Amino acid sequence: MKLRHIISVFTGAFVSLSTLAADNHAASAWQPTPKNHSINQIRDLALIYQGGRHRPDWTPEQFVPYVTHTFADGSKDWLFDGFLFLEFVDGDRQYIPGLRMANARKSDWLHYLDRVFEPGKSLDALNRCIARQKELLGDPGFKHKVVLTVLPPIHHQKDWGELNGRPLDFDNVDDCKLAVRWFLDQLVDRFNNGGYDNLELTGIYWVDEDMLHFDGFPKHVAPYVHEKGLQFVWIPYFKAYGYDRWQDLGFDIAYHQPNHFFNKSIPDSRLDEACSIARQNGMALEFEFDAKALHDAENSSYDRMNAYIDAYWRNNVFTDAALAYYEGGIGVAEFAKNPTPENKTLIDRLARIIVDRRKNASLYPSKK
Repeated sequence: MKLRHIISVFTGAFVSLSTLAADNHAASAWQPTPKNHSINQIRDLALIYQGGRHRPDWTPEQFVPYVTHTFADGSKDWLFDGFLFLEFVDGDRQYIPGLRMANARKSDWLHYLDRVFEPGKSLDALNRCIARQKELLGDPGFKHKVVLTVLPPIHHQKDWGELNGRPLDFDNVDDCKLAVRWFLDQLVDRFNNGGYDNLELTGIYWVDEDMLHFDGFPKHVAPYVHEKGLQFVWIPYFKAYGYDRWQDLGFDIAYHQPNHFFNKSIPDSRLDEACSIARQNGMALEFEFDAKALHDAENSSYDRMNAYIDAYWRNNVFTDAALAYYEGGIGVAEFAKNPTPENKTLIDRLARIIVDRRKNASLYPSKK
């Protein structure tokens, strides 16, 4: 939910997500079944908050605990197989509506692009990190996937800027589509020219988590995403407006957020409910935690992270669904920095599941 994202902004400020052929249509990369979860070419997608100036630099060293995991016994293995780069605010400018800030303009969109494609950081850093880990561990047997975020045109905005020599008006749907196509071209062209030999761009993410402001508009975006051979990805919050129409809205896969971890007044039954809703609507799921899951954190939510693992086993999510991982922007790194016995037990438990999921053939989509 957006409140969760607002929390991640301030957390980041104080502490400084088998390879398909490129010509495959996006629909061949996902496999929803009636009354079942979605699976995806990315089994375990890490959310990487990058773009705002309050975020970490995301150097190769900072990516290490996301790319590989060292277990308590000293053994080491590859961790997440996919990474979603996303942002929703930078300074006093919002990339999504509803945050009570000024809307991002074209210059802000360009600044976001420059941050994501900054040499030595972000995507380039992830690519370098994987290359280094290959030297230590050998080839992982898969290519790491990337999902990039398309920034949405916010309705009623008149000061975004110009394209093709004229100012755009985001009350005009054609101007909105023009801005989105321009931005998607920027994302794909910059990625293709980045020399990221260890990465594969497979998807585009719609960053607003409900359809209160954009109901119907993603359907205008989806064809262009598919034209580029990519998936259209969405992660709505718990029962967000439009969540049950995700396919009709043009998305290829949607991950349902339980939003349980952040509020201790929400009972563990919320997790079972979220799993049931996701299964009934053919959705994947999000796994949620942050640095408060550390055992010695003030007002620790250690048990709540364990509750996710228990519920996802109980509901066959780990065996049946693609997963996205929200970790507060620094959660995985904080576990690596604080390897107490309790913390190692918990993060090793999750990492072992992620490693074992790569051996589950039923999580590999069949090509159509």
